Amino acid sequence: MELWFTEKHTNDVLFSIKVDRQLISARSEFQRIDVFESAEFGRILTLDGFIMITEKDEFIYHDMMVHVPMAVNPDIKSVLVVGAGDGGTVRELTRYPGVEHIDMVEIDRLVVDVCRQYFPQMTAGLSDRRVTLRYEDGLKFVRSKQNEYDLIIVDSTDPFGPGEGLFTREFFGNCHKALTARGIMVNQHESTYYDSYVGAVRRMHKRIAALFERAYVYQAHIPSYPSGHWLFGFASKGPHPLDDLQESRWNELGLHTRYYNTRLHKGAFALPNYIFEQLESEDE
Repeated sequence: MELWFTEKHTNDVLFSIKVDRQLISARSEFQRIDVFESAEFGRILTLDGFIMITEKDEFIYHDMMVHVPMAVNPDIKSVLVVGAGDGGTVRELTRYPGVEHIDMVEIDRLVVDVCRQYFPQMTAGLSDRRVTLRYEDGLKFVRSKQNEYDLIIVDSTDPFGPGEGLFTREFFGNCHKALTARGIMVNQHESTYYDSYVGAVRRMHKRIAALFERAYVYQAHIPSYPSGHWLFGFASKGPHPLDDLQESRWNELGLHTRYYNTRLHKGAFALPNYIFEQLESEDE
């Protein structure tokens, strides 16, 4: 008998992966957590039936969340990561010797515990002495912060359930306040390929653009995410993602990355016309 995991992308689109076995199914006070083993994608983490990461393509997501802002400002020292219970974002951040402190705020301790057990290659950075783990609501945590972080990475789930508050005007405003004078915020920005996602992405982009001095969107190809075409947000109090790219300095660090490079960095901000039109439209 074949076993398949199927995620519903829209009412008319399903995405399926053949799995060999289910390694764990657990329920926290916030969500259902499952881990599957597959031949094609390796281990797969799902929350409430939605794929969060797979062993095969997680490096694409985490490369683009971390190395894009770090290449714009390699002098970043203090970082706040909101969400990211799988540990991949922190893993990439700890590769930078100049980063002095990382606060990681994850609402669901069980997600971290499960990932420590089943994705040890991703969670290794959580034990770094520079990392402080905080199990609490990121929306509440950031309210009390001011002029504290050079970089905030919002590595949230989708805009419903436990992650819903991380897409609000209040949250983005508090992130702006928590950043230092030339601070940068990066967030996962969903996808606009399917029509049912467009309104949420547009609202998020407009909220960020109304609060930050600069707000841009960039892209990557992540096969296990809806449509495979995924967007990220880059917002800052000053630095421009292209004009301020420190290409030589970043390359001199000698970091080996499987997806990101500074040539790709430049191309990632060259969006298709349909996305510009969707983001700029006044329709809701």
